[in-house]
This record gives sequence, C-alpha cells and structure tokens, in this order.
Amino acid sequence: MNLFINEGVSVFMVVLLVGVNAALFTVTFLYYSGQDAFSYTRVMLGSGLAFARASAMCVNLNCMVILLPVSRNLVSLLRGSCACRCRVLRKQLDKSITFHRVVGYLLVFHSVVHVIAHLSNIERYHESQSTEAGELLLKLSSLGDGLNESFLNPIRTYNTTPTREVLVNVSGLSGLVITLVLALMVTSSTEFIRRSSYEVFWFTHHFFVVFLLGLVIHGIGGIVRGQTAESLLMHNVSYCREHLDEWGDMDRCPLPHFQGSDPASWKWIIAPSLLYIFERILRFTRSLQPVAITKVLTHPSNVVELQMTKVGFRMEPGQYVYLQCSAIAPLEWHPFTLTSAPEEDHFSVHVRVAGDWTAALYAACTGHQGDSRIPLLRLAVDGPFGSASRDVFRYEVSVCIAAGIGVTPFASVLKSLRYKSSNPGKAMKLQKLYFFWICRDTTAFEWFRDLLLSLEGDTMGMGRLVSFHIYLTSWDDAQARHITLHRDSQRDVVTGFREKTFFGRPNWDQEFRSIADSHPGSNIGVFLCGPKAISKVIRKMCSTHSTSKLRGVRFHFNKERF
Repeated sequence: MNLFINEGVSVFMVVLLVGVNAALFTVTFLYYSGQDAFSYTRVMLGSGLAFARASAMCVNLNCMVILLPVSRNLVSLLRGSCACRCRVLRKQLDKSITFHRVVGYLLVFHSVVHVIAHLSNIERYHESQSTEAGELLLKLSSLGDGLNESFLNPIRTYNTTPTREVLVNVSGLSGLVITLVLALMVTSSTEFIRRSSYEVFWFTHHFFVVFLLGLVIHGIGGIVRGQTAESLLMHNVSYCREHLDEWGDMDRCPLPHFQGSDPASWKWIIAPSLLYIFERILRFTRSLQPVAITKVLTHPSNVVELQMTKVGFRMEPGQYVYLQCSAIAPLEWHPFTLTSAPEEDHFSVHVRVAGDWTAALYAACTGHQGDSRIPLLRLAVDGPFGSASRDVFRYEVSVCIAAGIGVTPFASVLKSLRYKSSNPGKAMKLQKLYFFWICRDTTAFEWFRDLLLSLEGDTMGMGRLVSFHIYLTSWDDAQARHITLHRDSQRDVVTGFREKTFFGRPNWDQEFRSIADSHPGSNIGVFLCGPKAISKVIRKMCSTHSTSKLRGVRFHFNKERF
C-alpha cells in the first residue's frame, strides 16, 4: 500500500502500455496465423509471416504514441488544465520523458522482432526458388511468370542473393535505412553520450523525421502478399493444394491471385505528426519573439546569472525554460530552471559551465573567448514549462531536497515564498517548508550563496514557515581545523549563513520520522532535484514512512525531470 501511494499509477500506466502492446501483438499474430487469404503465404514463410506482421503493428502503435510525451507545450497545457488538477495526473505528466523512454524500449523490441522475422522470410523466399523446395513451393514461386499472373514470391530467381534483393526492393531498402537510423538514435541516447556530448544526442535524435518518413515508405513495396477476396471464392485452397496438376483449370482450380496490403503506417502517425509539427511551429514562433537581457551577473564557480524580460512572459515558481543562442548553435535548445519569482519584474536563469554550449555562453556573457568574440548576444526563450517543484505550494507541508547544482529549481520557490509571506492578506496553503541542501564540497555553495543570503534576512524571520538543513559531505584536514576553530561563530564558517551546516550525510530515516511526527495525518509533498542514487533513497523513505491509517502521514515523492 505504501509503495502504491507514489508508484502505483506509474506502474499501472506501464503495465497498461505493455498490455496494449501484448494484446495487439496477439490479435494480429492470430489473424495472420489463421486468415485464409494468407494460407499460401504461410506455406512459404511459416510463422515468420505472423511474427513480422504482429511486430509491425506494434511498431506503428508505439510510433503513434512516442511523439506525444516530448510535445512539451502539449504536456504543459495538460498539466495546467482543469482536467489535471488531480495530483496523481500531474505527477504522471511530470514523468513524460520516462514514459517516452518506455515507449522507445517497446519500439526497439518490436523492431528487432520485425527485422529478425523478415530476415527469415527473405531467406525462405529465396529457398522457395530452389529445385529442392518441393512441388507446391515451386508452383507458388513460379506464379507471376505468365501473362496476367500475380506473384506471391518477390524473389523471382534462385540465381541471386537475399542481400541483393533487400537492396533493390523499396521495402527492403527503406527498412535498412530506418533500422540504421533507429540503432543510431538508441546508441546516442545512452546516459554516457548525453552527458559527454549532448550535441551528438540532440542531432541524432532528430533523425526521427527520417525514421517516420521511412516507415511510411516501407509498406509501399508490398513484400507480404495475400490472396485477393475474389481469388478465394474461385480458388479452393484445400482442394487445389492436393491437385497441383489441375492448376490453371478455370473450372476446377484457377490460378490464385495475390496482392500486397495497402500501406497503413501513415494512418497511425499522421495525427501525432501533425500535432508535433504544430508544436515545432509554436516553438519557432516563440523563438522570434524579442528577449531583452537586462542584467548579467557573474558568480563564483563559473556561473553566470542572466536577467531577462519578454513581452507576455508569465511564470510560476519551479518552472523552466529552453534557451537558444543563434550565435553559438542555431539549432540547439537547452533547458534551464527559472531562479526568479513571479512577483519580480524580470525572469532569470543561472547557467553553470558544464559543456561546450554553456562554456560558449559564459564566454559571451563575460566577454572572453580567446582570440575570437561572439557577436552581440541574442537569446531565444521557449516556455515556461511546468515541472514537479511547481506543486510545492499545493501542499500544506513540503520538503525540498537539493543535491549540489540541483538547488536551482528551489530558488524560484524560496523567492516566491518570501513575497507571499510578506503579503498576509493573501491566503497560502503552504504552512511549512523543509529545505535540505547536500553538497560534496564548499565550492558548491559559492555561486548560490549570494541568492540564499539575500533570502535569509526575510526567511530566518519566518522560523515557523521555513526550516533550513544544509549538509557538507566532503572536506579536508585544513577545512576541518578551520571549522573547529570557528564553531562558536555567530554565522556558519562554511556558508556564511546563520543556520549552521551539518557535516556528513543526512540520516534520512530520522529526518522523515521527525517530519511525520510533527505533521500527523498530513499529505506531505517531497520534491527532489538530484542524481539517481539519492533519488532511490528518498523514494524508498517516502514509501517507508507513508501509511494508510486514518491519522497516518503520506509522503508524495516528486522528482525534477527535464
């Protein structure tokens, strides 16, 4: 029951998706395994026919779904709509990228099954032209040689190779192209590639356009052929299979006629493709809207803060935007959390150097780039878009947990909280916020220190509302002696805050138990921005300390995803 509070609906969605795939595969497999129109096709291909068609149908299904989770304007619209006021539905929309990956895994699986099945089919088509194939197979393979005859076997002679037949056929060539494209997209989507070379991931992932076009073309060749309805009425398969010598007799056993299935993939992907095209048009339109950079501030640890304004821009705490700089890379868009509050007259982001693109942006903002300079900086902004931390104010009690640079989503939340608390006439659901920040070393505090110091004067006066818990997990001997020497100082020697820094890792079991004891019978929102390792721990704590009892506490786990 505890696990169901946070993961039940997500598990149900995955099971539902896999179940729909399994059901569609099974129905299609049984259809092609028993349909009379494919009796002779099954004689030639065996079970490879059913496997190829069933997997193809599931490929179409997953291609129809896979674009929807990455249509971020659609997801953001649904998240903010009245229909998604439900906490559970919003959490599922926050996991749209995870859902996209699950669909991708299913797409890859069915594509592999489809490719293997057709490799077997091509080989069996080829072997059916052999003199050792048997009388029925030779009879079927010879169809199409005469006038007004339709063929069943697309390989017309044994004096060829399956590889050559794949390359000269529309279906085979398009299948080869989309298989290579899919393999490239999958390999470049690994976490290692995304972290070490995001540009490679970004460019190769946009080959999906080639994949979808190739998928539409793939069915035109009509390699898999079945008997026409008219032929089934005139050609009795059961009788004619036993009387091959009577084939061609118009009264007893007229020659069967075959035709390929009409291309169907476009029917599956046309609607989501049009929706995605509209999405890209909307993004392009937004990119043309002027953005004014009102202030550029540099912070320690290679961090730059950009303060901007844009006509019609409205945000909520915890949202994020995509930035594009045509002078650096005209096609690349990168997500950044908004660190300003809705009550301010500008919106801002903090950018830390973590790759080629951010390094170039930092150099452009600070005016240094070796022997060359980037022209007058022009940014395009797409967004804002909703994220998990947007819901901090929807709970009476919230817990915000940041690891290192993961503190950025909560900057906007803390700023907005300061403005809301200074306006007692405006009702606010949030009554208590626990803020945890875990850093590996002291340099991680440097760039964000200025922001928290600016908040501390107001926030520390709201001891009833906000509770700070800052942890340092690594230090050297010199730092340890310095910390010990100044442990009685009024301000913390590490951060400069009034709130003292804890050393080591939090005892999460103790922290969650303390929060649960302080707020019996509450629904508590837990918001995390950090790596997978801490995510697993916090998710487990939320399940462990949640209970379904009448006065029990329920911890609702939310993780930032971009």
